[in-house]
Amino acid sequence: MKKKLIPVMLCFFAMGFVDLVGIASNYVKADLGLTDAQANIFPSLVFFWFLIFSVPTGMLMNRIGRRKTVLISLIITFVSLLLPLFGETFLLMLLSFSLLGIGNALMQTSLNPLLSNIVSGDKLASNLTFGQFVKAIASFMAPYIAMWGAMHAIPEFGLGWRVLFPVYMIIAIVAVLWLGSVKIEEEPQDKPSGFFDCIRLLAKPFVLMSFLGIMCHVGIDVGTNATAPKILMERLGMTLETAGFATSLYFIFRTAGCFTGTFILRKISSKTFFLIGVLCMLTAMAGLFFVESKTLIYVCIALIGFGNSNIFPIIFAQALQNMPDKKNEMSGLMIMGLFGGTIFPLAMGFASDAVGQIGAVAVMTIGVIYLCFYTLKIKG
Repeated sequence: MKKKLIPVMLCFFAMGFVDLVGIASNYVKADLGLTDAQANIFPSLVFFWFLIFSVPTGMLMNRIGRRKTVLISLIITFVSLLLPLFGETFLLMLLSFSLLGIGNALMQTSLNPLLSNIVSGDKLASNLTFGQFVKAIASFMAPYIAMWGAMHAIPEFGLGWRVLFPVYMIIAIVAVLWLGSVKIEEEPQDKPSGFFDCIRLLAKPFVLMSFLGIMCHVGIDVGTNATAPKILMERLGMTLETAGFATSLYFIFRTAGCFTGTFILRKISSKTFFLIGVLCMLTAMAGLFFVESKTLIYVCIALIGFGNSNIFPIIFAQALQNMPDKKNEMSGLMIMGLFGGTIFPLAMGFASDAVGQIGAVAVMTIGVIYLCFYTLKIKG
C-alpha cells in the first residue's frame, strides 16, 4: 500500500500549489499598482474554474478513471507554472492563474476519491486529513520562497518573487512521472452519470449543506491567505515582505492542525473535532475586529489556521459516506463548492475597499457562523 500511497501524497503536495495565489496576488498588486478589488480577481479567478470543471471532471472519471484524470490535472498545472517565466503582465498572470485553477479543479475532484481506492472506511477521514497536511506544506512554503526570491533576485533570470513557479513546476514533473508508473485498482462504473444527474444530488438537504460548508471553508482559507498580510500592513504599517509572514503563519498552523488531526480523528469523533475547529475560528474572527497588537493579530491568524485545517476532510468524508455508491459524482459536487474561493475574495475586496480590512473580516465571519450550524448535522 505504501508504494501507492507515497506518489498519491506527492500529488496532494502538488494540490497545494494553488495556495500560492494568495501571496502572489499581493506581489502582483504591488508590481502593477492594483487596488484590493483588482488584486483579488486573481484568487477569485483561480477558484471560479471549480464551478465550471468540477462536475464534468466527476463525469470524466467515470470514463477514463481517477488516476488518469489526476495525471491530466498535473500536466495542466505544469503549464500554468511555466507561463510566469515569460513575463508578469496582467493578462499573462490571468492566464497562468486560470490554468492553475483548472488543473487544481481536476486534481481535487479526482485525487480525493482516488485515495479511497487505497484506504477506506474509518481510515479515510484521517488519511484525507494527512493529505491536507501534505498539501499545507506546499501552501506555507510558497510565501517563504516568494520572499526569498524578492530579496535575492537572480539578475540572469530576473524572476524575483516569481522564482516559486519553477520550483513548484519541477515538483509537478516528478509527480506526473511517479504516479504514472504506479497502477491503482479502481472499482468499475456500471453507468456513467450525466451532468444533471450529478446536479440533482444537491436536492438532498445534507448534500447541499455539505456543498455550502465547503464554500465557506475555502472562502475563509483563501480570504485569510490574501487578507492576513493586508491587516498587518493597514494596522501596523508593515511592508509586504515583512507582513507576508502572516500567510506563512496561517499555513504553519493549518499544517500543524492537519498533522495532529490525522491522529486525533482516530481518538475522538469527527463532530467534536469539527466543533473545536469552528470555535477556534469564531474566537479569532472576533479578535480581528478590534486587536491592534502584532502578537494578538498573529494569535488570531494562527487560530484560524488550526481551526480551518480539518474542516474540508471532515465535510468531504461525510459527503462520500452519505452516498458511497456515488463517490465520483459527490466528489465533483463537493469540489465545485471550492467556488467559494471566488465569491469570498470578491466580496472581501469590495468590503475592504469600502471600510478597510475589517470589512473583509466581517465577510469571513459569515462563513464561520454557517459552519457552526453545519456542526449540528455531522454524524459520528
